[in-house]
Amino acid sequence: MEREKPTFDILGRIEQERLARGWSEYALAENSGLTQSTISTWRRRNLQPNVASLEKICSGLGISLSQFFQEEDSVYLTSDQKELLDLWAKLSPAQ
Repeated sequence: MEREKPTFDILGRIEQERLARGWSEYALAENSGLTQSTISTWRRRNLQPNVASLEKICSGLGISLSQFFQEEDSVYLTSDQKELLDLWAKLSPAQ
């Protein structure tokens, strides 16, 4: 029995996030703690990364797994952005 392909384009999403940051595959590999050849092999052979590798990719991108799988129109914030919003919320109207 043939395995069904996932409905979510994981490799496409990795590529989208990488390009949005202006990163090369090498930069993504460096930030994720993976080798460039691993990432390149996924793309060339249309292979899906395992969960552990996907977690490393997400960590390198600065996003969670849930953010990775969110719809594109969803907004997510980095921890720095969340901290800034928290500080902003504490300002008085005069500030």
